[in-house]
Amino acid sequence: MKSITTSYLADQINGTLIGDDIPIHGIFNILKDSKKGDVVIRHRFDEVGVKIASKKEVSCIVTQNISENGIDHAKELNLPLIISDKIELANAFALKWALNKFASGTLRIVVTGTNGKSTTTHMIYNILKEAGYSTYTNTDSQSEFNTLIDPMVAKQIAEFPGELDALVVEVSEVQGWMDRIMKDHAHLMTSTINPQMVVLTNVALDHIGLVNSIEEAYEEISGTIKGFKGKFVILNNEDPLIKKMAKLVSSHSKVEFFGKGSPLEFHAGGIYQQGKLIISEDKLPFKSPHFISNTLAAVQAALSLNVKPEIIASSISSYNPLERRFSVLSQNPLIIDDFAHNPDGIRATIRSCAKLSQGKLYLVSAIRGSRGNVINKVNAEAVADGLNEINHLLIITSSQEVVDDANRVLTSEKKVFTDVMDDNGLYYVFFEKLGDALKFTMEKSQKTDTILLIGAQGMDPARELLKKMYNNLFR
Repeated sequence: MKSITTSYLADQINGTLIGDDIPIHGIFNILKDSKKGDVVIRHRFDEVGVKIASKKEVSCIVTQNISENGIDHAKELNLPLIISDKIELANAFALKWALNKFASGTLRIVVTGTNGKSTTTHMIYNILKEAGYSTYTNTDSQSEFNTLIDPMVAKQIAEFPGELDALVVEVSEVQGWMDRIMKDHAHLMTSTINPQMVVLTNVALDHIGLVNSIEEAYEEISGTIKGFKGKFVILNNEDPLIKKMAKLVSSHSKVEFFGKGSPLEFHAGGIYQQGKLIISEDKLPFKSPHFISNTLAAVQAALSLNVKPEIIASSISSYNPLERRFSVLSQNPLIIDDFAHNPDGIRATIRSCAKLSQGKLYLVSAIRGSRGNVINKVNAEAVADGLNEINHLLIITSSQEVVDDANRVLTSEKKVFTDVMDDNGLYYVFFEKLGDALKFTMEKSQKTDTILLIGAQGMDPARELLKKMYNNLFR
């Protein structure tokens, strides 16, 4: 970064520089991993963070919020500080810089949508790897690196070992914190990446409080293809709102559809492209509707890139999903762990599991802590709807012993969740502790039953807790 100075960086991100104009040497980084010469981007700084950054001898720090003591300490330590009203502009700059320096000329694919973007991204990544591409992806089991809140994607690209041929980047369709939406987040991140391909999975409500209607969700997700200059747009033919986005695509880009009624669809026997079998049904690792939809998206992306069908079929048939994406933890009883945390994902996951169950379905659902009453109400309604006419036992938990303060279930959140069950006449058992909920479920269930674990942060520790309690089951 020899040509970049602190004043240049401040100008580029509409920031205010406090301190000296000096050359920047290093990469864009997070505070914990930063090294001498790096730029640390962090949403919030206080005097403790400033002292740590100074000891690490970083070139400068960039933030949106900093305490007065933090500013004073930066001045005293002669550490350049840039304050920007929008931290996403800093992280977009960092991402663009990393792409230009470490990944210029690469094949770039962006995947977004409300549901299925992590699995779709991960599947495309695996297909490209099998096809011989040196490939980067930001997708992890918790989808923590798909935003412009911090510089993680820029950092990971800069630290990628060896040459890069391709990037498959999951982009959060809506982002922000509390009630502060990063307006046009998907558009900003996508346009910064400048991909040759965009893949869109679906439009549904999540992140309530940041967006509060399906129309707002549509606007944010469709931002990925507004001004798109790449070659391919891959759209879900079974989602009316995604299908509608074809009208937004410029004439220089080619639109390819996947799903029922398109050239690439699933029906009895497997996945077919214009009547030609691509992957037989018995080769699919999972056959739930949402997994098949993700698979179709990944297959269409690969076909558009001229990846050979036999490579696609081989990669899909050997695919190992991300953790907590319909992960099978045990067979007797069948235990499935899924990150389902929004209404559409909850309904689809419950119904898919019910079809697999030879006995009763035991649903263990973690309430979303500190996310507000609205999201918990609609999630509870999705649980009630999904369980309709299914032989089940519902277990609800606050997971209080395994979550931090940022994910603590509030009394009002618990009440709104259980009130929905009461209003629907659904019997349930409630446990404050996740460990107690799991123990109760394991003791009540039979080997022919199915146990489904759903929820976001409150259910993340379930797998490890089960291993500790029932070690023989997971050998």
